[in-house]
Amino acid sequence: MTAPLAPVAAMEQCPKLPGRRRAAAIVAVLMAMVLAVLDAAVVNVALPSMARSLQVSPGTSIWIITAYQLAVVMALLPCAALGDSLGHRRVFTGGVALFTAASVLCAVSPSLPWLVASRFLQGLGAAAIMALGIALLRAIVPQDRFGTAIGWNALAVALSSAAGPTIGAAILAGASWPWLFALNLPLGAMVLLATRALPDVKGTACPLDRISVVLNAAAFASLVVGMELLTAHSVPAALLIGAAAITLAALIRRELPKEMPLIPLDLLRTPSFRTSVVASFCCFAGITLGLLALPFYLQHNLGLEPLMTAFYMAPWPLTVAIAAPLVGRLADHVSTAWLCVVGSACLAAGLSATAMWDLQQSARPLVIFMVLCGLGFGFFQVPNNRNLFLAAPRARSGAAGGMQATARLAGQTVGGVVMTLIFARFPVDTAPMLALGVGATLTLAAGVLSALRVDT
Repeated sequence: MTAPLAPVAAMEQCPKLPGRRRAAAIVAVLMAMVLAVLDAAVVNVALPSMARSLQVSPGTSIWIITAYQLAVVMALLPCAALGDSLGHRRVFTGGVALFTAASVLCAVSPSLPWLVASRFLQGLGAAAIMALGIALLRAIVPQDRFGTAIGWNALAVALSSAAGPTIGAAILAGASWPWLFALNLPLGAMVLLATRALPDVKGTACPLDRISVVLNAAAFASLVVGMELLTAHSVPAALLIGAAAITLAALIRRELPKEMPLIPLDLLRTPSFRTSVVASFCCFAGITLGLLALPFYLQHNLGLEPLMTAFYMAPWPLTVAIAAPLVGRLADHVSTAWLCVVGSACLAAGLSATAMWDLQQSARPLVIFMVLCGLGFGFFQVPNNRNLFLAAPRARSGAAGGMQATARLAGQTVGGVVMTLIFARFPVDTAPMLALGVGATLTLAAGVLSALRVDT
């Protein structure tokens, strides 16, 4: 066996940062995550206002969201590979800079095509942040505190997701939609300043295969668009999904012989890593079904107003925010497999109870069910991510982050498509309950998979 390359060996060693610099580096990563998550949350709530201002139909305005999501899913694995090659700090900082610059373009957009193009650039920057954030945390903190750091990351994401719609609504109450993107400028500037504290670990210097990058982008773009069109335009959707399968097969064949492939096939050969990826996919597909079904169930079946719907759903992300840091500490000392089992069981119980409990007389028990779901997600996601990253060498932390984010987005996409299919096949009175049941089954499957793996 040949000796590892010098940069790879260098990346295997965690740099020892002074206390203040370590704290600043952690803040830089968490603030960048807040930047990306908060932006997505506030834009979602502002979509009707944007459609009216730009004088486009609601259906056309969806491209403001789709362009961002497409860019993220197309760029996650290339950004991860680029981070492993050039160094995580360099690519992560570039992603923050691109995201902030694209926010300026979004704020001054005079038309929908301009805004869609700017959102695509934002998505490219967000992909670098999402792919390399946890990988950087792994380089910042000692291994025995890595679970705790992942818990902090989950806390930042949960609070941003919960606060985003409220912040967006508050801004729109007193200003126009471009100010939503202007909000990113001071936050982005602070993050860029804080990235100076990040550890500057050398990359592997392995060149990025441009043909593989194109094949990756084509495969994931075709797959996402095909899945979105599946219910309304079945023939074009089938053609796109078929093209995605062919392109993905060509990409895998091209990358298979490589020591550090763009799609981390080397990591997927490790049972613990592979199981964590599949479990994450199942969990996010189930959670997406639940989160999409709940508003329809609460507003259509129970007759609640949108404000009350938000009130009853809020305990979910708030409980995640409380539980995640605590579970992160626990994951550093307790079997992550069994923590994931407990988490998936809580998730499945919360979703199942919501579907089966008679809430017509009083919706108050829903608060308990949402707390149970939030607790379950915190118990599953934090230890599952810890296991996923520790199953990969440090030199492949970026690839692990890219795969983790890809599994999450793939699960969310599949969950959304399944929700659409359920609504197309079943009456609106029964579809939400059925979707909650399918979501509970998927989250339970994630726990069964976790129980089968052996912790590293």
